[in-house]
Amino acid sequence: MSYLVLARKYRPRTFSELVGQAPVVQALGNALAQQRLHHAYLFTGTRGVGKTTISRILAKSINCTGADGAGGITAEPCGQCAACQEIDAGRFVDYTELDAASNRGVEEVQQLLEQAVYKPVQGRFKVFMIDEVHMLSGHAFNAMLKTLEEPPDYLKFVLATTDPQKVPATVLSRCLQFNLRPMAPETVQEHLKHVLAQENVPFEDGALHLLSRAARGSMRDALSLTDQAIAFGGGQVQETQVRQMLGSVDSSSAHALIEALAAGDGQRVVELCDALRTAGQSAANTLESMASALQGMAVRQAAPGLPASSTDPDAAEIARLAALMPADETQLLYSLCIHGRAELGLAPDEYAGLVMTLLRLLPFKAQRPAATAEKKTLTPPPEPARPAPVAAPVAPAKPAPEPAHQAAQPAPPPAPTAPAAPAASLPPAPEGDDAHALADFWCQLVAQIADAMPAFARVLPQQAQLVARDGERWTLHCASTTLVNNASAREHLQQALAAAGHNVQLELRHGAAPDTPELRRQASEKQLQADARALLQADPLVQHITREYGASLVEKTLRVQRR
Repeated sequence: MSYLVLARKYRPRTFSELVGQAPVVQALGNALAQQRLHHAYLFTGTRGVGKTTISRILAKSINCTGADGAGGITAEPCGQCAACQEIDAGRFVDYTELDAASNRGVEEVQQLLEQAVYKPVQGRFKVFMIDEVHMLSGHAFNAMLKTLEEPPDYLKFVLATTDPQKVPATVLSRCLQFNLRPMAPETVQEHLKHVLAQENVPFEDGALHLLSRAARGSMRDALSLTDQAIAFGGGQVQETQVRQMLGSVDSSSAHALIEALAAGDGQRVVELCDALRTAGQSAANTLESMASALQGMAVRQAAPGLPASSTDPDAAEIARLAALMPADETQLLYSLCIHGRAELGLAPDEYAGLVMTLLRLLPFKAQRPAATAEKKTLTPPPEPARPAPVAAPVAPAKPAPEPAHQAAQPAPPPAPTAPAAPAASLPPAPEGDDAHALADFWCQLVAQIADAMPAFARVLPQQAQLVARDGERWTLHCASTTLVNNASAREHLQQALAAAGHNVQLELRHGAAPDTPELRRQASEKQLQADARALLQADPLVQHITREYGASLVEKTLRVQRR
């Protein structure tokens, strides 16, 4: 007796048996119950989601005569009448399937349409099912347009495609379109449990979890992989054997890599990658497994109140890793893993590509160990509590007028307190030498701490202006509300300042910031550009070319390179 593969043995024969396509089933079921039948249907979706299966069930529904031979159009075909049984067996003369991938020419379509003039032989309706319809040639589409728009009452068209973008708009406008979506891994896993229970095959939930994810939304692929797993495991479906069959990386290896990256341990990352190479694991599967874990981490970080999945055996470990890595680093590492898979083919070998993809995260991490080491030497106890760094730049500008003030006002004490008094009243917008001195000090400090901050966090200090410094309390103004409300960037800035010897309390406010490091950089660039333009315009050769040939300097092509 020949063996029937699971994908064919458990192919749904009624709408109630169809898994994962409830919206399509509901729409077709209502249409059949009300007998509001369209003349042309288009089913779109990836492979193995049920396009051909729904076509056959629809053909049975409109041709079913019931077990007693007196039935009519129904949303629940009996499966016992001659029409139902012969459609299931693939020999119903009024149901024709055409594979457009191998019959894409106008001749094949014309041969099919020639049958449209004849009424059904056995059933109520003729059904022409054209699979992968997007593969038809332009002439073939044109040949069927008229019949597709106004077919005989007894003819129904069912078209299926995995690429609806390639179907002409003239065809789409003549069809009732249904989009069959890829199935969720949980839906696939539950169906596999049902199938293996019917087959009396022992299985492990972890194995089905791997199979359902490897199927990528295709139930047919899931059943085919399950067939392969049963053969590979000698009649059992076990996680270890399925992982070996699929070449999947053990989730613990992916979790260990994420943990090493969270700790900034580059040596550990390289050692783990070498171990995966020795074990013969796929670099692409490693990145895929990491991306899956990072997606779960991101969900936990964004919505910590959501209950953990009961079907995911790694839920507890994902929750633990989510607490080890900041949300912004999780997002960055996820992006690196996703894009790194596409770049593996460009690397000298796939494991070199894997190592470089993962190590790419480390330069973005703040140098926290160095910060704690330098804190003791760079932060003398009295210095953070006094406004000395601000007073130092201001002092050279004050001595000249000070003797005159002393001559007119004999009281000497105001001199040392003069810088501190304006600083305490500066939150709105300080003006004069003090404001400029604060801006100078802040620009120099930002240049010193920039390398100790992740790239995304550097934007905040570069677009902020120090407007007041009152002991250990510094007030910054920033014109961007988004940056002011970015808690992660503020935390990185606070740590970088502490590492540089300024263990202060920051107060970020939304307000005008006319003298920031970024604005100074832009002004410097403009000045360099202007100097370069003036230098070129003064050049005798340039003047000669301009005068003799009517040439002009194209400003946007002028580039200034710093040395």
